Amino acid sequence: MSRPESESEAPHSEQLLSEVAALPGLPGVYRYFDAQGQLLYVGKARNLKKRVSSYFQKNHDGTRIGHMVSKIVRMETTVVRSEAEALLLENNLIKTLAPKFNILFRDDKSYPYLKITGTRETFRTAGARPVPSIVFPRMAYYRGVVDKRHSYYGPYPSAWAVKESITLLQKVFRLRTCEDTVFANRTRPCLLYQIKRCSGPCVDLVDSEAYGRDVAAAERFLRGETQAVLDELEARMMAHAEKLEFEQAAEIRNQMSALSKVLHQQAVDNVSDKDVDVLAVKVQGGRACVNLAMIRGGRHLGDRPYFPAHVEDATQIDSLMAEEGSHSADPVERVAVQVLEAFIAQHYLGIAMPHTLVTSHPVGKPLLDALTEQIGAKINAVHQPREHRRIWLEMAQKNADIALARLLAEEGSQQARTRALAEALALPDDNLDELRIECFDISHTAGESTQASCVVFEAHKMQNAQYRRYNIDGITPGDDYAAMRQVLLRRYGKIAEALRAESEETAAPAETTDASEPAAEGATDATSGLPTGPRMPDLVLIDGGKGQVSMAREVFQQLGLDLSLIVGVEKGEGRKVGLEELVFADGREKVYLGHDSAALMLVAQIRDEAHRFAITGMRAQRAKVRTGGSRLEDIPGVGPKKRARLLQRFGGVRGVASASVDDLCTVEGISTELADAIYRALH
Repeated sequence: MSRPESESEAPHSEQLLSEVAALPGLPGVYRYFDAQGQLLYVGKARNLKKRVSSYFQKNHDGTRIGHMVSKIVRMETTVVRSEAEALLLENNLIKTLAPKFNILFRDDKSYPYLKITGTRETFRTAGARPVPSIVFPRMAYYRGVVDKRHSYYGPYPSAWAVKESITLLQKVFRLRTCEDTVFANRTRPCLLYQIKRCSGPCVDLVDSEAYGRDVAAAERFLRGETQAVLDELEARMMAHAEKLEFEQAAEIRNQMSALSKVLHQQAVDNVSDKDVDVLAVKVQGGRACVNLAMIRGGRHLGDRPYFPAHVEDATQIDSLMAEEGSHSADPVERVAVQVLEAFIAQHYLGIAMPHTLVTSHPVGKPLLDALTEQIGAKINAVHQPREHRRIWLEMAQKNADIALARLLAEEGSQQARTRALAEALALPDDNLDELRIECFDISHTAGESTQASCVVFEAHKMQNAQYRRYNIDGITPGDDYAAMRQVLLRRYGKIAEALRAESEETAAPAETTDASEPAAEGATDATSGLPTGPRMPDLVLIDGGKGQVSMAREVFQQLGLDLSLIVGVEKGEGRKVGLEELVFADGREKVYLGHDSAALMLVAQIRDEAHRFAITGMRAQRAKVRTGGSRLEDIPGVGPKKRARLLQRFGGVRGVASASVDDLCTVEGISTELADAIYRALH
C-alpha cells in the first residue's frame, strides 16, 4: 500500500495501515478517531477494504477530507450482512455519537399528538361501575409516552397545529377538553358550553350515547373518513327532521356547515392519501434546510424545517469518497440528495412512519430497503409527483426556501453583530466563531428566592445547553452585590485555581530544561496544536452599573484574573432601551455605543436573555417554596407516581396537607403507614 504525499505532514502508524490492509471486502461500518479519542467520522461501505483504503491511498491535500484524514490515529470497523444493515448501523451511530464530520440533524422527535382519553374498549369496560370521565372521553394536547388505554392522532408538526385541530373539533363535535378533576366537580356548565364549544356532559346536558356518537365521528374525521362523517351527520339530520325535531336537526346542520367550511379551507385536502410525509431540500451558502410537511388523515397539518450541522465537511467527504452510482453530477444536487438521505435515515429510525414519502430529490434504493426492513412494510418514495402531491411538494419547497433564506439572514446579522462588538471593545477578531461571552444577572422578589443566572454566547448564538442557575444562600436578603460576589466566586474560583496550577506546571520546566527544548510543553496538545485545560470567556457581562462592576473587580482581583474581561451594562436615563452604557472594571471611561449600534443590540440580546433566565428560575423556586412542593417530594416512599396521584386526588399540596390519614389511604398505592408518614411530615 502506497502512502500519500500528505503523510509527510501527518504520518499514520504502521499499525493503522496494517489494519486497513487486513480489512475484508464485505459490507460494514467504519469509525475514525483522533488522538484524544474523539470520533471524527462514521461511514458505511459495500466493500470495507476498497472504501477505507481509498482514504489513505489518495492525495487529499488542501481539502476537508485531507484535514480529517490527517487527524486519524485509530479506526474501528463492524462487518454486517447487508448494505441495508450497514446503513441502519451507520445512522444509529451518527445519532448517538454525533461525529464531527458527518451530516448531523438535531434529534428532535418529540412531536405533539391529539389525544382522546379512554376510547380503547378494554379500558372502557375494565371497571365494574362506569366512571363518568371515561364514559365522556376528553380530547387534549399531548406530548410524551403513549398510553395504550387512549387514542392518539398525529404526529403534528407543531403545538399550534394540535390546538387548531382541537378548536375545530370543539366547533364541530363539541367534545370536552377539561381535566377530569374539573369535570367531576362542575355544578353548572362552563363558558365553552355557552359559546357552543362543548355539549356540557359534566352537568348531564348530553347523554352518554349521543356523546359517544360525537366521539366516534371525531375519530373517523381524524382518520380521514370525512365523507363518511358527513353522510352520517346528514342521515341524523334527516331523521330528526322527519320526527319534526327541527331544533336538533338545525344543530346537526350547523355541524355539517362548520365541517364543510373547514374542508373547503383545506385547499390540498385529498382523501386518497391518508398519511404522507413530504420532504423538500434547499442548499445554499454552505447551509441546508429540509422542510417536512405532514399529511395525516388526508389533511395537511403543517410543516417544520430542519437545519443540519456539518453540511460542508460531510458532503465534501461523501462526494470525494462516493462509491459507484452517485445520483447526480451537479454538485448542488448531489449535496441535496446526501442531506435528504441523511435526514430520512436519522429521522425515521426507531419511530413510526407513513408508508409514502414525497421527496424533492431521488432517494436511493438501499435506504428505502433499510427502512422497509426496519418497519416490516414497504416504503415508497415518490419523486416528481403529480396532481395533489405535486401541490404539496411545491408548498414544502417554497417553505424550505423561505426558512433557509431567513436562517442565512439571521446568521449574517448575528455575525455582523459579533464583529461590531469585537471592534467596539477591541476584542480579538481573528476567530470570531470561538468568541465566548458569559453574562450574569441576579433576580429575587423582595429578597425571596434569590437566584443568579449565567448565560453563554458562543459561535454567534446563545448556547442554551451551557446555561447555569445558582441558588444564592447565606446573604442578607436583597443584597445584590453579595449575590454577585457569590456567583462569580462559584463560577470562576475553580477555573482560576486550575489556570494557576497549569501556569506553574508549564513554567517549571523552563527553569531546568535546555534552551533548545520547548519551554511551554504541555500548554498545547502535541497532536492537534489546540490549547488544553480550562478557558476563561473573552468577555464577562454584568447586568448592572458601577456598583456591580466594582464587586466583580474585587472578585477578579482576589482570583488573579484579567480585569479587562469585565464589562457592566448600565441602564441609561429613564432606564430606556437603547440608552445603555458600558462600564469597565479596568478603569476605562464609560462607552455609549448608540441606540442603533449592532454591538449594543448584541449586548442587549445577551443581557435580556440572562434576565429572562434568572427570572424564570426565581419564579419556579419561589413557587416551589410557597406551595411546599419540596416538602412532599422529600417524604421517603413518595415517588413521582404517588405524588401525582395525591396532587390529583386532593387538588394540590394544600389539599394533601389538609387531608386526614384515612383520606390519604384512599389514594392508590398509599398504605396506612405511608399515609401516617405523609400526615406527620406535612404537619
